[in-house]
Amino acid sequence: AIAKKYLLGVCEAANIYEKIASIKGEDNFITEVSMDETNLPQTPVEMFFTLAMVADAKIPAQTIAPKFTGRFNKGVDYVGNVAQFAKEFDQDVAVIAAAVKQFALPSNLKLSVHSGSDKFSIYGPISKTLKKFNAGLHLKTAGTTWLEEVIGLAMAGGQGLQIANKIYANALGRFDELCGPYATVIDIDKSKLPSPQVVASWSGPDFAAALRHDQSCPKYNPNFRQLIHVGYKVAVELGSEYISALEKYEDVIAKGVKENILDKHIRPVFMA
Repeated sequence: AIAKKYLLGVCEAANIYEKIASIKGEDNFITEVSMDETNLPQTPVEMFFTLAMVADAKIPAQTIAPKFTGRFNKGVDYVGNVAQFAKEFDQDVAVIAAAVKQFALPSNLKLSVHSGSDKFSIYGPISKTLKKFNAGLHLKTAGTTWLEEVIGLAMAGGQGLQIANKIYANALGRFDELCGPYATVIDIDKSKLPSPQVVASWSGPDFAAALRHDQSCPKYNPNFRQLIHVGYKVAVELGSEYISALEKYEDVIAKGVKENILDKHIRPVFMA
């Protein structure tokens, strides 16, 4: 039953790996096997035998991204049963440790938590398990860095705040287009999104307070944050206007990016 469920996917992953390896060379990229876009989490037994198939297909996976219980929405905290997540995470890390020995998989094989940034409520259990097994972790945080750029632009004021306002107004006007591809990983209450006119009246610190993930702040708006998170396409379309602003306000933005990655992610997960 497990082979019927996963073998075809593993075979396709092997084809993709071989194609990339033939172009880039075997040791010039990091291989990840992702299984997170499913309806239900994989059981430990399913994970174990899937890794056996991965090894048999000669895929040198360095990270594997399983499905976990709960919601991993973009840029906001974990929504779900923390105790159940902790149990699943612990079991998955144990399975990886056993599979590495049993199937001669790469010794640095580790779990990957997709949309893992800002999941502050589960970082404690994650850190505990990593220490228990002396294991590594791939925590995806790229989207959070983009949000810190917008926060930095807003805090800089002037042209930076104008661009931040433009990004929000454009994203709100294209709500369905931008949110559609991410429907399974966002929960946005459109009625709680401020109008562009209201946002345009905010100061830089007001904009930043609504966007920054600080649940103790009464101005924090997770709906606002998630919309801007999936609105990165707007910044891409701004092109040189956006890039020039990042360069102009680099000092402000860099400070926020560093604090976010180091203090909110690296320290609680790897240094607690």
